[in-house]
Amino acid sequence: MTLKKSFQLALSNLMFDKMRSLLTMLGMIIGVGAVIILISLMSGMMGMMNDEFAKLGTDTVTVSVQDRGGSRSIDEDDIYKFAQDNPDMFRGVSPSVTIAGAFVKSGSNDITTNATGVSEEYINIKQLDVEQGRFLSYIDIEKKAKYCVIGTYIEREFFGQGRAMGQTLRINGKTFTVIGVLKEDDDSTSGSTDDVMYIPYTTAVTMSASKFISSYTLWTTSVDIVDTAIAKTKQFLENKIGDSDYYNVSSIKQIMDMANTMTGTMQTLLVCIAGISLLVSGIGIMNIMLVSVTERTREIGIRKSLGAKAKDIKTQFVIEAGTVSGVGGLIGIAVGSVLAVTFGRLLELNAVPSVGAILISFGISVGIGVIFGYLPAKNAANLNPIDALRHE
Repeated sequence: MTLKKSFQLALSNLMFDKMRSLLTMLGMIIGVGAVIILISLMSGMMGMMNDEFAKLGTDTVTVSVQDRGGSRSIDEDDIYKFAQDNPDMFRGVSPSVTIAGAFVKSGSNDITTNATGVSEEYINIKQLDVEQGRFLSYIDIEKKAKYCVIGTYIEREFFGQGRAMGQTLRINGKTFTVIGVLKEDDDSTSGSTDDVMYIPYTTAVTMSASKFISSYTLWTTSVDIVDTAIAKTKQFLENKIGDSDYYNVSSIKQIMDMANTMTGTMQTLLVCIAGISLLVSGIGIMNIMLVSVTERTREIGIRKSLGAKAKDIKTQFVIEAGTVSGVGGLIGIAVGSVLAVTFGRLLELNAVPSVGAILISFGISVGIGVIFGYLPAKNAANLNPIDALRHE
């Protein structure tokens, strides 16, 4: 019997008793569907996490230092020179001076928020989008200008949408002119990413209690060299400061890699748990195929008496088992894909089943059918044709 005939016979047997076939495939449908849903949702969650990390700057290196005093101290000129001496590794630097809990007032309105002093390169480092006006310039930094760039929360809180340009704000008693408004990134509420205010870092230093700048952001030329850049930066700080207790070098990429590793491990664990149902379905397929061999003993005897070889009988039953699990796998893939997209939309995730996940799921489903169908197929092939013909 040809493979085509074997597949046709397998499909005929599936359609002969639809209810038994459906119940046999149910475990496979649930297992494959669960695997598709879990892989899709976890991939969507990882994608969302990576997008959020990317906004923070996966190609940046953050340096935190403490004032050690004397010749072991470090300032912005040292950091800028270090970046300039390594142009193949760094393409930008921004000191960061945070004025925490700044009292901001305009007219009769006032709020408490954070004002951050940065350089003119911060807009590129953090990929900020200015919707109105402009960002801080090199001249603003040099002249310690009292200019500020604000988020949409600050704009709407004090002036109303589209009416902040050229207006003034008092930050801890100092008057600043609004020269730019960032594009809305979140929901323009307090504490969101739209609740931001950037001023020249040189101005922020004059307003802070300490004149020492303790935080810097280095913009690398590529996310692929972040680890190398971290090692280079640590070496520089070790030579300059000498004691690792006085500095720390970190990167969003390191946190992202750690999060992806943890998420990947969780995904593997969940898929393994879902795979238990595939194992159960394989046992169910083996059980049904053993029953099928018993029910079709006379058929097997007739085929053998007409010249069918043991390998032909074995191949037929293996193909039937693989077809049952394969069809169940296809149904599971379809159901799982629909549910994955539905759940993804509810959770606001891009949960689209990948081609790889679909192919792997289908391959596993067919493989389980073949593996668990081998024993019944072997039993069928080993039947004595005379005993099989006498079977009632």
